[in-house]
Amino acid sequence: MTTDKTYRLAVLNGDGIGPEIVPASVKILDAAVAAAGAPAIAWQELPLGRAAIDTHGTAVPDETLEALDNVDGWLLGPHDSAAYPEPHKSLLNPSGTIRKHFGLFANIRPAKAFRGGNAIVEGTDLVIVRENTEGFYADRNTFAGTGEMMPTPDVAIMHGIITRAATTRIAHEAFKLAMTRDKRVTIVHKANVLKMTTGLFRDVCRDVAKEYPEVSVNDFHIDAATVHLVRRANKFDVIVTENMFGDILSDLAGEVAGSLGIAPSINSSDTHAMAQASHGSAPDIAGKNIANPIAMILSSAMLLRWLGAKFDDAQILAAADKVEAAVDLAVLEGTVTPDMGGTTGTSEFADAVVAAVARV
Repeated sequence: MTTDKTYRLAVLNGDGIGPEIVPASVKILDAAVAAAGAPAIAWQELPLGRAAIDTHGTAVPDETLEALDNVDGWLLGPHDSAAYPEPHKSLLNPSGTIRKHFGLFANIRPAKAFRGGNAIVEGTDLVIVRENTEGFYADRNTFAGTGEMMPTPDVAIMHGIITRAATTRIAHEAFKLAMTRDKRVTIVHKANVLKMTTGLFRDVCRDVAKEYPEVSVNDFHIDAATVHLVRRANKFDVIVTENMFGDILSDLAGEVAGSLGIAPSINSSDTHAMAQASHGSAPDIAGKNIANPIAMILSSAMLLRWLGAKFDDAQILAAADKVEAAVDLAVLEGTVTPDMGGTTGTSEFADAVVAAVARV
């Protein structure tokens, strides 16, 4: 269905290379939406990160969280919280604060090799569906406090949380996604050692699989999964796993597909969605116009796709298609940044993709 909805999207540039790659994505989304015949996006820039510390005294101002609750989605640039002054450095980082505040339980991370790119495994085209609220990451697996403690200066303890409810929720996301792809799901766990925790994750995913009889299912231990990804990433379709395993596997898969700079992601719930590249803020190359914006651009396209599905909007889905196809065409024609073996700058790559939008 085609709608006449004007989407209100927020922009949070973040730190490091964020102020370069996020505006590049905005420019490309505007071009794609116009080419698809959809109403122009209404953008709202909000304070976040080190700049917000300087102006508001906090990396994530309350006004930012309030504004995010009243838009259709947002683009989040990477943050460099390790470089923040105390006490901000020791607090939950900006992306974690936002994820927790809005209950963004699903982290969807595709890894797809480009034609003409420099993939380690040609033909890689998979998606990692990462549970985003619990597992072994101490910054997000409790309602209050964190899942780490130090009873003495020489002893550190962490706990991991796996629940049936959260696993059921993420498993449905994985199987619904697989139904739109090649109808194959791989469950990644460590149930040979973590029998009760990741064993529960594996078993609940298999229970959910019974509701999707068209989807074939297998499973791997996390260590075996890394080996298979390096050797034959092109044999996977959808991978579903807990938080920490998903973080590790998605970085590996992004590099196997060609570069972590091309690894997009979206963090979502049933009501909110955030486009966020899988990589970090790369402060060492910030301001040099050499950062690869592909991950952020494709994350933004994922946000359009999420909105198109939510609002049954064929035009915004077409815009997402145009973004992805234009990036693919630019890479195929040899327009790539230094991390992919080219010499194209960040802004020049964005211009090339905008020009390609008119040809796809």
